Amino acid sequence: MGDTTKTTGRWADLGPRLGSGLAMAGGGIFLIWLGGWWFAGLAIIAGGLMVWELAHMLKHEGANGSRALGLLAGLALLVAVGARETWPALGGGVGNFGWGWGGVLIALPAVVSVTLPMRDRLIFIVYSILILQAAYGLVTFRADHGMLWLVWLVLVVVASDIGGYFGGRLLGGPKFWPRVSPKKTWAGVLTGWAAAAIVGAIFNSFTTAGPDLPWISAAIAFASQLGDIAESAIKRRAGVKDSSNLIPGHGGLLDRFDGLLGAAIVMLLVALVVVVPEVRT
Repeated sequence: MGDTTKTTGRWADLGPRLGSGLAMAGGGIFLIWLGGWWFAGLAIIAGGLMVWELAHMLKHEGANGSRALGLLAGLALLVAVGARETWPALGGGVGNFGWGWGGVLIALPAVVSVTLPMRDRLIFIVYSILILQAAYGLVTFRADHGMLWLVWLVLVVVASDIGGYFGGRLLGGPKFWPRVSPKKTWAGVLTGWAAAAIVGAIFNSFTTAGPDLPWISAAIAFASQLGDIAESAIKRRAGVKDSSNLIPGHGGLLDRFDGLLGAAIVMLLVALVVVVPEVRT
């Protein structure tokens, strides 16, 4: 008989990983469907908490200020989103990015962080702005382009994660970037792309999204994987296993949404240079 302990250990995190992925997809899609302030509220709370996690990982030992930065991030998002609805000149920007006055609001936590003791301050400045830009951009993208594009985005990220998990565990092989993400293999990366492309093909079969969607889905999956790698690099640099313990047994929000963060940023950047078609079923 084979080593059942080793086999069981290989798949020990399958249940929690599937559970958290399905919960993220189900809860996120439900709030995306509701739209309005329901979805905006999710983005604002998640954005604030992720900035708090980032600040907590990078702060000096014994230093305070992480909670204040997280609260400031949430308030900045709240004002930016609200201003876009009532005073577009204040809350708006270029495409779905909060530039102009919206960008000033989103950059507030990064600006305030220079007054606090912190390791790797540049990492906090850049990553906190990306977190808040992604949160703001997803809310405005939902308002401007409808629900189905965001449903596609969430499903692509989840499919990439689950496909990469099974590909990496079943096929193994050479590591993708061992210094930063020791568990991620080339097999997992490629099966993640394939799973995302399948989601794109299925989505395209019942919508008017267009024939390019499968390869675009694979590209978004790669962005999701890079988002996961970027967060892994920050955690390794900070010497922590998880971004926080907000989700018992699963780490923090950054651990769960790092891939969505990378995918959202790339999707929003692409939307700056191409016309996003209206998608109908």
